Amino acid sequence: MNGTVKAKHQRLVLITIALAALIAAGLLAAWALRSQASYFYLPSEMSANPPAADRAVRLGGMVDKGSLKTASDGVTITFLVSDDKGKVPVRFRGIVPDLFKEGSGVVAEGKRAADGTFVADNLLAKHDEKYVPRQMKDMTASQARQIGEATK
Repeated sequence: MNGTVKAKHQRLVLITIALAALIAAGLLAAWALRSQASYFYLPSEMSANPPAADRAVRLGGMVDKGSLKTASDGVTITFLVSDDKGKVPVRFRGIVPDLFKEGSGVVAEGKRAADGTFVADNLLAKHDEKYVPRQMKDMTASQARQIGEATK
């Protein structure tokens, strides 16, 4: 034997190294993104199995009618988010979306405080399928269609 590696064995070693590098890169990416994942909870799920207090999650449900309160500072609000089986108190400090109101859907992004209150960093208001922009509220269907055609 002359000590040289055959071409067939060289290819096998290179493929093995490339495969190991690819698996390592995938595991590294998964480990790096695990803290960035934001899980979605319904109020009943959050009540039954609350996430860790420092974990960023999303809470989705309906804003209970009569629960929306504005604090004396004018920028902090508290309200209840509910589904058919549970309710979670939410606190948010900031500017609320235009579509945010009692009885509407909301997705709150934030963390659960030690007292069980969900402290939201961001609110995403959801509208129903009957949503019509304010500017088009008093228009007939044909007028709205004409404006839609003109903007294409």
